[in-house]
Amino acid sequence: MAVTFKFSQSLIGLAGGTVLSVLAASASYAETIKIGVLAPLTGPSASDGQEFVNGVTWAVEEANAAGGVAGYTFEVMTADVKDGSAANVTSAVERLAGTDGVEVVLTGYANLSMFEVDLFKEYGIPYLSAGPSPAVAAIVSQAPEDYWCCWSYTADFAGYVTDLLPVVKEFAADGKADISDKTVAIISSDNPYSKGISEGMKQVFAADGWNITVDEIVPFGEVSDWRSILTKVRETKPNLVINTDYLPGNSALFLKQFLEDPTNSIMFLQYAPSVPEFLTLTGEQSNGVLYNLIGGPLDSPKWPRAQKLLAEYKDKFGIESGAYGVGLYEMANMYFDALKQVGDASDHEAIGKAIGAMEKETVAGIVKFDPKTHIALIGNDYVPTSFWQIEDGKRILVGPAKYANGSFTPPPWIKK
Repeated sequence: MAVTFKFSQSLIGLAGGTVLSVLAASASYAETIKIGVLAPLTGPSASDGQEFVNGVTWAVEEANAAGGVAGYTFEVMTADVKDGSAANVTSAVERLAGTDGVEVVLTGYANLSMFEVDLFKEYGIPYLSAGPSPAVAAIVSQAPEDYWCCWSYTADFAGYVTDLLPVVKEFAADGKADISDKTVAIISSDNPYSKGISEGMKQVFAADGWNITVDEIVPFGEVSDWRSILTKVRETKPNLVINTDYLPGNSALFLKQFLEDPTNSIMFLQYAPSVPEFLTLTGEQSNGVLYNLIGGPLDSPKWPRAQKLLAEYKDKFGIESGAYGVGLYEMANMYFDALKQVGDASDHEAIGKAIGAMEKETVAGIVKFDPKTHIALIGNDYVPTSFWQIEDGKRILVGPAKYANGSFTPPPWIKK
């Protein structure tokens, strides 16, 4: 039996193998188990990693304050994946798996190939992620029953590839966008997430008769200057500019340098504008930017759970949540629900299978897992592809209509 002690909130951001212990308001005695969190706590994605830890810590604090779950109280143990390289992720996984009391591991993402799914299969530890779902599906679909451990809170990424084109066509049909030339610039970063989306988009747009006027890929990591690529954009003046580099700093710099001499183009940036850091870096310059999310919180009166938890996160941490703060909170509570059902935290297989059998309302929609791939189902009745535009420093949900709380407006840099 163990006693937990409440740590200062300032300890949330500690990296490596730090254990964060959180106690109920009144001391209680229960068996304490550790929830492992893989997170990029240092490096270019550290703002995401901080959200991972915040979300899980928040859920743990609530569970402990309520007296625990199934006779257990909880600690959070973090492991820094740093740059997400295979070596750093493997080291972080081994650190968690080798620590007594770690009964489950959660993450937004670790390595973008999701190779660590195989590591957790070997260790026999439940693993719930919100990273690139196609990579999870490719691994799990070979033998789904063997991967009872591993589930993806993120739905199929097919919508990232297919759904932008029809949305842009809708904007044009409403008189809010000019796509008469059917020209698009597609820029990507050389990593599985960004490149996978951009390659798929090229096929979708080409099949619809679009001319890809700029087709560029940059090495993964920090980009110090986009101007050589933007020169090509200015020469071709495409109707639509797409950049799938997901790092907020890179995306913010791309936007700023584009706005030095903008073209009459819709600007679509993959994922990065959803991260609070992006708005901090760009301020008013971000107005008009379009992006989408699969698994992001549906911040709309039409989905009250998301609005409630987003407001609570901001009250608690003093900053807005992107996709991962409230997302990891939901994932931790999915584990708690499974633990309530099973009752024994050490029965990892039963816990994993209980997670996989869930159908749960979350900030991202209704999460239900495909038993063949172990990823969340996509669609307007499950987890939709949500489209957002930044207007006056706020993110406006512009589609799908079932959840929208606003409509797309032409970006301020487009001159008629």
